[in-house]
Amino acid sequence: MRIGVLGTGNMADALATHWARAGHEVLIGGRDEGKARRLAARIGGARHGSLRAAAGFGEAALAALPYGAGQEVAAELGADLDGKVLVDCSNPVGPGFRLLTDGGPSAAQRLAAAAPGARAVKAFNLCHEDVWRMDPPVFDGRPLAVPVCGDDPGACALVGELVRDVGCEPVARGGLERAGLLEATAALFIGLWVGEGADAQAIAPPLAYATGPESGGGEG
Repeated sequence: MRIGVLGTGNMADALATHWARAGHEVLIGGRDEGKARRLAARIGGARHGSLRAAAGFGEAALAALPYGAGQEVAAELGADLDGKVLVDCSNPVGPGFRLLTDGGPSAAQRLAAAAPGARAVKAFNLCHEDVWRMDPPVFDGRPLAVPVCGDDPGACALVGELVRDVGCEPVARGGLERAGLLEATAALFIGLWVGEGADAQAIAPPLAYATGPESGGGEG
């Protein structure tokens, strides 16, 4: 698969490294082509160029850009993103761990509106970039699950392949209208992890108990 990466930051580095190792053709694009060149060299086997070059490179494009910047870049690129699977991994989380979308459309929906010809998918937003750098992200013998939201089944299937190439398991979470739930979950988790030093996994019971004690074999 040919994948264009919009951005030269930590998420671009973490995810593109996995994809290049999996055998995909990767082009790193940035406003600063020097940074794009250095990142491509660090990844190894990747190409580099402008944001526009990355947008037009292949079947998929990763918007590895901060909230707001992704929309601006997508609007600038316009038709170069038409038909592309556009992956949004941003989190609109501000001071106090609050959502910057202020109850309006999600970051993913705003990105999709800025690039109406693209097939937007929300994924890879629930973990710190260093988790994505793990090879693979496996905890207690279980691969990390990655929720995927999008309106186009083919686009979601393609992103599912990219999730597996990172060593994780995709979990279908419905259409793009549900991306806001993923972003709110990220705000909650970041607040727990960073603000409280709490283990977010501890707030949910095991799957066997999800519908009540009876499903887990009784209360003991």
